[in-house]
Amino acid sequence: MLYLWSVILILFNAFWLVLVVFGLPGNWLIVISSCLFAWWRAEDGVFSLYTLLVITALAVLGELVEFFSGLAGAKKAGAGLAGSVGAILGALAGAVLGTFLIPLPLFGTLIGSCIGAGLGAWGMELFGGRRMKESARLAVGAGLGRFLGTTIKVALGGLIWLIIAVAVFWP
Repeated sequence: MLYLWSVILILFNAFWLVLVVFGLPGNWLIVISSCLFAWWRAEDGVFSLYTLLVITALAVLGELVEFFSGLAGAKKAGAGLAGSVGAILGALAGAVLGTFLIPLPLFGTLIGSCIGAGLGAWGMELFGGRRMKESARLAVGAGLGRFLGTTIKVALGGLIWLIIAVAVFWP
């Protein structure tokens, strides 16, 4: 029966992983599901404490990378503090709007977040007195940074999923 529940956990975790693309906390749902499973099946010793600590650390890393990626992209392109803050705020607003306004399953949120980061950085830099061409360059940097950050977060989620999928069947 343990194997059946383990397969169900892996399937749920795969679903949680898909949610990361939508900007939802899928990595955290994988961690929570796995910790609850470990607690529920404690007598079977399914996961070690180290496994649970590693997946938690990877989830924290994924959040940090995603959150600061638009800021880093804007900064690397030469944006100031206002443009960097605009990238963060724009990414959050763009993710929400993109989910509803861009009818591409799985990608609407990601596209909205990247566009939002770019528009946020562009608007704040333009408002701060930069020229249009320079502001547009900073916007592209913020958008690309956000895309890279989300891609890294999804990859870390895949790693978390893989660690759990292997650990649940490892003797």
